[in-house]
Amino acid sequence: MPDQGFPQTGKRFEPKNMLFRYLGDTGLKVSVLGLGGWLTYGSDNGVKEVEQTAECLQEAWDHGINFFDTAEVYAEGQSEIIMGKALKKCGFERDDYVITTKLHFGDGNGYPNNHGLSRKHIIEGMKRSLKRLELDSVDVVYAHRADFWCTPMEETVRAFNTLIEHGHAHYWGTSEWSAFEIEHAQHVATRLGLIGPVVEQPQYNMFVRERFEAEYSPLYKLYNYGTTIWSPLYQGILTGKYNDGVPADSRYATISKDQVSKFEQPETKAQIEKVKKLTTIAEKLGGSVGNLALAWVIKNPHVSVAILGATKASQITENVKCLELFPKMTDEVMKEIDEVLDNTPKMPGPIPPTRGKMTLNKALM
Repeated sequence: MPDQGFPQTGKRFEPKNMLFRYLGDTGLKVSVLGLGGWLTYGSDNGVKEVEQTAECLQEAWDHGINFFDTAEVYAEGQSEIIMGKALKKCGFERDDYVITTKLHFGDGNGYPNNHGLSRKHIIEGMKRSLKRLELDSVDVVYAHRADFWCTPMEETVRAFNTLIEHGHAHYWGTSEWSAFEIEHAQHVATRLGLIGPVVEQPQYNMFVRERFEAEYSPLYKLYNYGTTIWSPLYQGILTGKYNDGVPADSRYATISKDQVSKFEQPETKAQIEKVKKLTTIAEKLGGSVGNLALAWVIKNPHVSVAILGATKASQITENVKCLELFPKMTDEVMKEIDEVLDNTPKMPGPIPPTRGKMTLNKALM
């Protein structure tokens, strides 16, 4: 759906120059940029981290961001706790912000029914998530991965329908599901007269495009399926900060050596070279390469929300500058970017002419 300039009343929320889109085929209005708790909130679980998270949430809010995302598995449940406390500290009105969480991997207790998409885990896991968030409901709950081989789809769809009927969530969605699995869920929901998923949370960025642009394309046509994408900056690589190596204060410098060693791999080196070329394009438009990467993803009309990760309020301030580049993303600029990336997915199309002629000839025989 097109970007919307929704009128605001009162003084609780000032959207500034934020863009808003409907979440898929629903009436839920979401900011095109969101803030997530993956790898960012929940590692410390102290007063200082609550304050730090609240600062990030407030900075996002002040720039018009109304979408916040977490999951039961992030920091083994601590991300939900920290974000819940931070939201209360900020004092946002509950009907003004959109909060989402995800179920599948559990919160780390290791018991056999603490994961998966069984009815038991979906319902009891949702109760635990709400307790950690200190909320009565979330706006969207995702199935964090598919459970195709272990749980019947009918059981999963019925369980998420129950969450909505009981007021624990308003919508449900999927995360990193295949197009087939999403279609299967839609089919089951339609057959049973239940509520189907409305949104997918996949990875999507300049270097990861195939599934989002090609595999999911029928879903956009059939269901106007919404998306809330993660890692739009490819875990920071598209910010350009790794162009000259791994900075000591970067995320990759604080994790395993296996992760750092990826920068020695030919594929990553090639990506870094592309980032350098993209930096030139960004500078011509008056922004950073990170701004360009974010403007590029939200240029895609099928992106409902691009989820940002930030441990500092200043990172959010920098990221929202992508909205200044967004109007400059002309067809010519997009073509120039595609020439640098050289990874445009092959889109599914009509039946090839040769096959069509063969079918026609057979019909005439």
